[in-house]
Amino acid sequence: MSPRAGSTGPQSPATLAFVESPVQLLNVLEWAHAHALKAAALRSTGETSGPPGPELGAGRPGGTGRFGRSGRPGGSGRPGGPGRTEDARPGEAGTGLTLVVLSPTDPMTRGQLRRMAELARDEGYDVRWEEARGGTTAPFHTVGGLAPLLRRARRIVMGDPFSRYVQLLLTITRARDLVVVDDGTATMEFVSQLARGERLVRWHRRGGRPGARDLVFAPVSARARRRLTPGAGRRVEIFSSMPIDETPEGVDVSANDFAWTRARFGPPRITKGADLVGTSLVETGVVDPDRYVEAVKGLAGTYGATRYFAHRRESPEKLHRLAVETGLEIVRPDLPLELIARRGPIGRMILSFPSTVVHTLPLALAGTDVKVAVFDIDPAWLTENASPRAQGFLSGVTDTARDAHRLSTITAT
Repeated sequence: MSPRAGSTGPQSPATLAFVESPVQLLNVLEWAHAHALKAAALRSTGETSGPPGPELGAGRPGGTGRFGRSGRPGGSGRPGGPGRTEDARPGEAGTGLTLVVLSPTDPMTRGQLRRMAELARDEGYDVRWEEARGGTTAPFHTVGGLAPLLRRARRIVMGDPFSRYVQLLLTITRARDLVVVDDGTATMEFVSQLARGERLVRWHRRGGRPGARDLVFAPVSARARRRLTPGAGRRVEIFSSMPIDETPEGVDVSANDFAWTRARFGPPRITKGADLVGTSLVETGVVDPDRYVEAVKGLAGTYGATRYFAHRRESPEKLHRLAVETGLEIVRPDLPLELIARRGPIGRMILSFPSTVVHTLPLALAGTDVKVAVFDIDPAWLTENASPRAQGFLSGVTDTARDAHRLSTITAT
């Protein structure tokens, strides 16, 4: 595949989306589906399409693609089951949506992004793959190549407003319509920081004075934050499945209920056992690895879990240790877990530590008998390098998981 296979032709896209992870790409597809449904509903009542901005023009309305309605290769499958929505016919105006993948270097993430890019093309969207981190000169080539599209695009959709790459691109665009889709639980922190007018910094970053790179990039970050603040004819939307209690003034918030996922995949076959969802809290320096392994071992023994769905950022060394010490089957998904679970087979109970999936899986699995359970992180598990905000943030993720069952904390020995 060429780096820009499926990229746009001479015309510029009306909507340009930037993604750096599989989950971000999934949530752009969810946003596009919801946007098309809303536009279709407004057209049926003779109303205008609401906030300014072009409609999406996908090449194949309905988007069955080679995965079919069930999300299984080659078959027509069944309709999406409980929660299925009717196919939205994207609007005819504009040149539609182009997804720009700012590819990372991690092999697991790249693999999942390739698979998600296939699904996006099956839906009829253009995908532009950028080797944005492929060497010292890659950022200059990427930014230079995207600059003309950025200046002409009328809407920008982004999955990670904390990304320095995205913040830099925001300083180039003239778009007046900006959309932020979920990048997991980080969205909750982004919304809070935007509402309070704080600088944008990830929750797991250790507190204290900014480093040298932060200081150099500070003017770009500050300008990006101003661009993400509504005003002067600029519209900002947050499309999220996360609980948002502190909405910034003037920001439109719309709900992501995973309608596209439910329409395109499943319903899943449900097994009698339990599955456990992994987390990258060890890799980000928040949780001690020994405590984490002991906690996983305790969960597997208590609830009879047999499979461990690894997070794409978990290290091979840690996963090997988990397999040896817990006896769990380690599964490295080739798609985001929401799609894996919806396709099935999946356990009747899904066990998770505080993470994005305790909010998203109940939505993706709506109408099924699968239960999602969340366990608190014991403060004793945190490393000395963990951010002072870590415990409060993780507790907040658990506290706000509306449709997940909260189970007792397991104390690692």
